[in-house]
Amino acid sequence: MQMNIIERTEEFVRLKLGHDTSGHDWHHVDRVRKMALYIAEKERKGDLFIIEMAALLHDIADDKLYENPEDGYKILLDWLESCRLNRQQMESILSIINTISFKGGNEAELNHIEAQIVRDADRLDALGAIGIARTFAYGGKKGAPLYDPSLPVRKDMTVEEYRNGKSSSIHHFYEKLLLLKDKMHTKTAKELAQKRHHVMEDFLKQFYTEWNGSE
Repeated sequence: MQMNIIERTEEFVRLKLGHDTSGHDWHHVDRVRKMALYIAEKERKGDLFIIEMAALLHDIADDKLYENPEDGYKILLDWLESCRLNRQQMESILSIINTISFKGGNEAELNHIEAQIVRDADRLDALGAIGIARTFAYGGKKGAPLYDPSLPVRKDMTVEEYRNGKSSSIHHFYEKLLLLKDKMHTKTAKELAQKRHHVMEDFLKQFYTEWNGSE
């Protein structure tokens, strides 16, 4: 029964996010799902069904992808109801999805291991080589400049400022990505984040060398 629900949910997410070009496409979701299950296996913790469902659905209601955030949430709720989950399963999955987002550092506290694992997996996909690629994909989609040295690095932002304030793709590294390694919950994710963090540091060093015409 659970395997059938997973397979149906895979197809649902492929349909909804298959054409996304902002870095939140099916391939991102699939990487997060695989990483979440990998972390759960390494940590030997968590309900695997809840983890996999939450990972698969975590971007369906993402307010970055909708003009009206309520539209995405209704799509998510309708899908979960169609899966005929029990109340506890539905509440657990929704709780994870509702608390996964960074939101400029205004993030929710997590109170169970499944949420920690899925959030770690999602954030790992924002780091390293994939994270770099996704940053510029999202920046291009939003019309953000590659880099603008005249802009300050924003700190202590509201959710509105984080979502809609003026920034650049390079600034995003300092406003979010380079902060993530210290926000991981599980031992497995902390180790992986450290490696991916170094990849981004090396990239930025090379970026500034080329930007300044000193090579």
